[in-house]
Amino acid sequence: MNPDLIIEILPAFLRAAWLTLWLSVLAIALGAVLGFGLNAALQLAPRVAPLYRAFVWVVRGTPFLAQLFVLYFGLPQIGLAMDAITAAVVGLAIYGSAYFAEIFRACWQSIPRGQVEAGRVFGMSRLAILRHIEWPQAGRLAIPMLVNQAILVLKESSVVSIITVPELTMTAGTVVADTFSYLEPYLLLGLIYWLMALALASLGRATERLIALTPSPKA
Repeated sequence: MNPDLIIEILPAFLRAAWLTLWLSVLAIALGAVLGFGLNAALQLAPRVAPLYRAFVWVVRGTPFLAQLFVLYFGLPQIGLAMDAITAAVVGLAIYGSAYFAEIFRACWQSIPRGQVEAGRVFGMSRLAILRHIEWPQAGRLAIPMLVNQAILVLKESSVVSIITVPELTMTAGTVVADTFSYLEPYLLLGLIYWLMALALASLGRATERLIALTPSPKA
């Protein structure tokens, strides 16, 4: 272990960590919104179920690397070019959205159907039932699984180094090529990813505690 090398390469790793965190958080937010929208569309318009299932099966059934290559290298052939960072964010968001959508769907299905029927009896619209009965309860249940998926998206961001995004993994590879040292760069890489994942997990637990203090909605 060479402490001098770690001190020398640390600034580059911190810059790369900021980029990794920024694009991951943006992709997680976009993916969660898209996943919630997909599930909401499924609940409000069951006819879209075949399209929903097809999207989820394709995204979850193919490697993220293949999806990223289609976005970055394939789409320009039909006139839809994106820079590397945009492709990384869009790719991670689409990849995560399929998993987020299934998390929301599972939590929705756990809500007793009697509550939905009670809402209908009281004259509530389907959208009102979604907003006031289903979403508050499903949101509470989904938080641990959403945080877990967010951490997985964060770690999956390492793949975007393949399309030259200068994030942590690419930075580690560059340092290795320059110094021919493997131990220090990859230990630092793993430590920074672990710290970021720990921060996301801590944020999730804090959110759970905050929501636990909020009174549960009653049907």
